[in-house]
Amino acid sequence: MTVVANDEKSYEKIIAKNRITANILRAVTIAAALLTILVLGFLIVYILVKGVPHLTPELFAWEYDSENVSMMPALINTIEIAVLTLLLAIPCGIGAAIYLVEYANAKNRMIPFIRMTAETLTGIPSIVYGLFGMLFFNRFFGMSIMSGALTLAIMVLPVIMRTTEEALIAVPKKYREGSFGLGAGKLRTIFRIVLPAALPGIFSGIVLSVGRIVGETAALIYTAGTFTKVATSLGASGRTLAVHMYLLSKEGLNTDQAYATAVVLLVLVIAINFVAGRIVRGRQQD
Repeated sequence: MTVVANDEKSYEKIIAKNRITANILRAVTIAAALLTILVLGFLIVYILVKGVPHLTPELFAWEYDSENVSMMPALINTIEIAVLTLLLAIPCGIGAAIYLVEYANAKNRMIPFIRMTAETLTGIPSIVYGLFGMLFFNRFFGMSIMSGALTLAIMVLPVIMRTTEEALIAVPKKYREGSFGLGAGKLRTIFRIVLPAALPGIFSGIVLSVGRIVGETAALIYTAGTFTKVATSLGASGRTLAVHMYLLSKEGLNTDQAYATAVVLLVLVIAINFVAGRIVRGRQQD
């Protein structure tokens, strides 16, 4: 009886200890979440308060000059670079992830090396990518939208590849087995069964990539340039919204307009995330 009583006491102590640990972890998690929300809320409110009063029609003029410092050419250039970068990076990133998950031999020693390389590339500072793009892509395309898009494509490629790979791994094997059992081939199974099921994870990687593309400055200053007009061709130079905002704040003469540009940039990023979320939810309901 004494042994049983001791065992019960030990069991109760373990339960109490685990309960305390769980409560501490829960409190830390809640505190971290609240801190994140507070920081994000402060940034949004600060930018809106500083920028909204300075949003004027002149800032959306088609032509830029030293008086109106219009952001419209930079906004159009941002959209051009973002679309071109995604057109270059998405097929390569998703294709690489499909190969690693669906076709590559799990015992292949190159697979861990490829994953390590992709994770390493995500941590390289953007200024390094900018210098690489200036030394390599500018040789062929000059300081242009094309050079900037190619540089950004290399930057976001590891993000798209790794998120897509994790999304494909998360798809249950029974989906593939069921498709094979119905007579579907490997390629048809991937594009009709696996990819649609992994779409939310793939979209999350693409949204993260868009956020980095839209907010990038260092890499684009050396590759896409700082020209103030709309880039009418892939070989033309042009500044993006982030570069435009950086240059205005750096000069110190149009700080208010820089805050107004930050508001537009913030709204653009939020709109992209909202649209992507709606698309993902729509696909999940289907």
